[in-house]
Amino acid sequence: MAFANESVLREAETRDQPYLTKLRVTKNVTALIQTLFRSTAWEDAGHGWEGIEETLRLSGWSRARRVVVLRRPLTGELLRTGTDADQERFDFIESDVPTKRYEYAVLVTSTAYEILALAQLYRDRADAENTFDELKNQWGWGDFTTQDLARCRLMARMVALVYNWWTLFVRLAQPHKHFEAISSRPLLVHDVATQTHHAGQTRLTITSLHAKHSAIQAVLTSLAGFLQTLKATAEQWTEADRLRAILARAFASFLLPPADPLALPISETAPT
Repeated sequence: MAFANESVLREAETRDQPYLTKLRVTKNVTALIQTLFRSTAWEDAGHGWEGIEETLRLSGWSRARRVVVLRRPLTGELLRTGTDADQERFDFIESDVPTKRYEYAVLVTSTAYEILALAQLYRDRADAENTFDELKNQWGWGDFTTQDLARCRLMARMVALVYNWWTLFVRLAQPHKHFEAISSRPLLVHDVATQTHHAGQTRLTITSLHAKHSAIQAVLTSLAGFLQTLKATAEQWTEADRLRAILARAFASFLLPPADPLALPISETAPT
């Protein structure tokens, strides 16, 4: 990867800026993996991964640096073409000895964190990048370009604002996890709504055409109850109080164990 180049790493070290980045699996990195393959020093790195620490000096580097090799067992059926010569180097299998097959990731870092912490830091970094991927590919954040910088900034802010509103709404409906737009929009938007007026009251009836309509109804009913409660007490609360209540529900999974029996995962409440 570009961030693992000598110029970038050396500049970070000159500025005393800690770094953590991933290495491409080049020939020298592969040789290191092969050396460590049968080591007994592997330790837990969380989420099914295990790691081991070593030093490595690549051909373009001015000195050896600390690296952490991560691996986890591959599961399921694996297929390999007979002409893929590069893949042969990653097998690490003796024909007469049964063994596991692994996927690998090699990190280089200037920090002193232990292996478990480093692996989690890199996983968190990948999760943060997923948001930008969602914005670009599901919300069209990168589809509007013009030579007018002010218009580009305006459109980017509009997309980001809509994304934030929708994400907050979905988290209010399902606080237990983040749903990307590719799944949340079909679940919560593709409905038919009918508005009726009777006796001075306005009634909005929403009919879902989704196969998981029962689960969707449960979570939206729970959300409607929360909003009604919020509305009933809104006059007594300040704006900060109302925002605090909304965020407390939206991010409940980060604060407290889930307590709302209606806030069940959609995948677990789908009708059979």
